[in-house]
Amino acid sequence: MNTFTVSEVSATIDHAVLKPNFTDADIEKHARMCIARGVKSMCVRPCDVALVAKCLAGSKVLVSVVIGFPHGHHRPEVKALEAELAIKDGARELDMVMNIGKFLAGDFDYVRRDIAAVVAVAKPKGALVKVIQESGYLTLEQVAKACLITEEAGANFVKTSTGFGPGSATPEIIAVMLKTVGGRLGVKPSGGIRDWKTATGYLAQGANRLGVGSTEAVLDGGAASGNY
Repeated sequence: MNTFTVSEVSATIDHAVLKPNFTDADIEKHARMCIARGVKSMCVRPCDVALVAKCLAGSKVLVSVVIGFPHGHHRPEVKALEAELAIKDGARELDMVMNIGKFLAGDFDYVRRDIAAVVAVAKPKGALVKVIQESGYLTLEQVAKACLITEEAGANFVKTSTGFGPGSATPEIIAVMLKTVGGRLGVKPSGGIRDWKTATGYLAQGANRLGVGSTEAVLDGGAASGNY
């Protein structure tokens, strides 16, 4: 049995506020919830970073932002610029999407350079970089390969899913991530974490962060619908 307190679980959650139809009012509402529930970070779209930084000012909740979202096919220079602007707006953590097509084509040097371009912007500013593999497209062997490329490129975390692609995090994927880079890089399951049992199961397995969209339902012991 997993014996985690609500506050312990909350402190690992990157609360995702990424739906395309969210308005400023939605963003502000989610920010108030993040402060009230004591989550680790609020992960938002690039256009929302400045607003969220203002909303979270004075709290312990970090601002995180997606880069190259949701498909990862922006040019490396664009991802780097997006990262630079987000950090200027107040982001402290960057969740970038790996170039999945280039990875599946076997162009691992491109994938490495793509990640490294964002790391080069983030590291001098003290911002963390998490790399989203969109693991639903990958075999477990490819998950391990993507983890190693992420480490070589200097990023801080490996992450499973955007919530907008196929599949979601699974214990099997997280096991591979932990075996490959655990202890050196953080591991963040995301996608499909919609209840307490799933959330605490990943933490018991050794995950460091959780990507969750329905944070209140998870923390209150309910179950949420949707993909994230």
